[in-house]
Amino acid sequence: MTPGINAAKKARVPYTLHEYEHDPSSESYGMEAAEKLGVPPERVFKTLVVTLDGKELAVGIIPVDAMLSMKLVAKAAGAKKAVMAQPADVERATGYVLGGVSPLGQKKRLRTFIDSSADAFHTIFVSAGRRGLDIELNPNDLKKLTGASSAPLRQQEGE
Repeated sequence: MTPGINAAKKARVPYTLHEYEHDPSSESYGMEAAEKLGVPPERVFKTLVVTLDGKELAVGIIPVDAMLSMKLVAKAAGAKKAVMAQPADVERATGYVLGGVSPLGQKKRLRTFIDSSADAFHTIFVSAGRRGLDIELNPNDLKKLTGASSAPLRQQEGE
């Protein structure tokens, strides 16, 4: 059990766990999950933590085959600037190791934004809190559990 699974269980939202053999040499945890679970990458979402205006951490959840737009996540958060957070800050704030950061059950509740493409699916996959374990749930349940809002977050060509 991970804090993410416990959060879903406690909230009584329907979910399905999917476990796969994680390859430590994999360079893209999210793409590895999509391939090993046999799910299109646009339904598997990665959890990325950014620093807003040099002080506040926030979470952007985007499809694993996309890049997070710093401009768009800053705009969604009402900030001037966003940069990827330092790994140590991510692990300290979320309680998870990189590659296994779940949007659910984080140590510190961070403002969360989900790419609006999630709304097109009945269920999406996010990390359940460790490498090799994903949780499948409805995007609206994910929003409720994390207090997230939808916004376009994916980097566009030429950005």
